[in-house]
Amino acid sequence: MALRTMAWRSDDLHTRRFRTLLYRFLTDNIPAVSAAVSTWVRFSAAPGGFRVNAKSTQVAKRAEERLGNLSDRLYRTASGKQAGMVTLLVDLFTSLYRDGLYGGFLMVKPDGSGIDGFLSIDTADFAARGEGASFALRYERDDVSMDLNRTDFYFIPYGASVTEPFGRSILHSVPFVSYIEQQLVDDMRRTSHNSGFHRLHVKITPPAMMAGESDKAYIERINRYFDDTVAMIKNCDVDDNPVTWDNVAIEHVGPNASRSVTNSWFFAHRAMIEEICAGTNLAPFLLGYSYGATTTWSAFKFDMVMRQVRSIQTEVANFLEWIGNIDLALAGIDAKCRYEFDNTFAYLAEEKSRVQMTHVDSLLKLYQAGLVEEETARAKAEGLV
Repeated sequence: MALRTMAWRSDDLHTRRFRTLLYRFLTDNIPAVSAAVSTWVRFSAAPGGFRVNAKSTQVAKRAEERLGNLSDRLYRTASGKQAGMVTLLVDLFTSLYRDGLYGGFLMVKPDGSGIDGFLSIDTADFAARGEGASFALRYERDDVSMDLNRTDFYFIPYGASVTEPFGRSILHSVPFVSYIEQQLVDDMRRTSHNSGFHRLHVKITPPAMMAGESDKAYIERINRYFDDTVAMIKNCDVDDNPVTWDNVAIEHVGPNASRSVTNSWFFAHRAMIEEICAGTNLAPFLLGYSYGATTTWSAFKFDMVMRQVRSIQTEVANFLEWIGNIDLALAGIDAKCRYEFDNTFAYLAEEKSRVQMTHVDSLLKLYQAGLVEEETARAKAEGLV
């Protein structure tokens, strides 16, 4: 695969190519941005599987076996190698969150007996062309240009709207803040080089003039001494110690309370990290930053994130169901499928068990009090088991 260069081109405002490459650069090089994208991807790419709806058990079994086989070979990587559903979901959600769009071509076997695989397309090759009713998505790479308004092409936009019908990256509002955050880190790196102080002020007292020494020789000697001392200070590494006569004094230029300076940098950097987290709809603790969030607030924020994850998973599930139903139709199997993600977490098992027990106790009390009929109680109990 050819190496892509992040250079501005005249039509990049329309093709979204430069923005896509910028988002990838930020994801690859800035820890907070990388953690944000990775967290969204891992939350979203949960295990899952196809569920079959058929008229008979025998037909359902055939459909399940076929869909299971499809899941194992569905995805085709950029190298042309076939991979399973897990690889597909990771690449899909990465492209969706980072680039704002995911798309590709559905490939049918030559004999038309089923789906051969799904070929993903690099979103940097997508271009939005036209205006109004003629606004369309195209594939543009080198000298190749193709209209993507075709039946074998499927794309999923993230956060599509009237103004941005082809989606927007979760990093859309992050680049400027990321620059400030990296500038703060670089400033701290440079100022911390001087053993944690902002600047060093080296004071050199000229040596006394020796007896019989001419003015010219004296000036040359003290200038040489000055230059040698300056060179020694400049070449002094962080773990080295300067050795001079007692006519050299080293002081630092900056506030007397170095701790307050460090705290000031910490809070400024923390503010930038929180801006990045806000821009990507995450909380700092989800990216590994500990800012003293309470357990209640953490649980609440996590629940908000998972609600957003489920809404995105619904769009992806529709995409996978589209593929599964086409494969079943090509095989002549009279059945429909749906795809479900498993978002359960082991550490929530105790809490869910407690909630379920409360529901059971409430149902029993309602039945014993004669407020619900036995048939209704049985129906509701089936959903709790």
